[in-house]
Amino acid sequence: MDGQKRNEIHSGLTVKIVLKQDQRTGKLTTGIVKDILTNSPTHPHGIKVRLTDGQVGRVKEIVK
Repeated sequence: MDGQKRNEIHSGLTVKIVLKQDQRTGKLTTGIVKDILTNSPTHPHGIKVRLTDGQVGRVKEIVK
């Protein structure tokens, strides 16, 4: 799962996101979803979320 569909993401899910400042390098940050910030059902760059620690980024991978 690549994190482009909003219905695959929910609070409490462990995901890997790319933060705004890491978009050039593609460095991923792992965390737990607190809020979903993207309103549209899909997004080509990943659904934007806020993690429990307050970091905001786009989901690149859903951790199983």
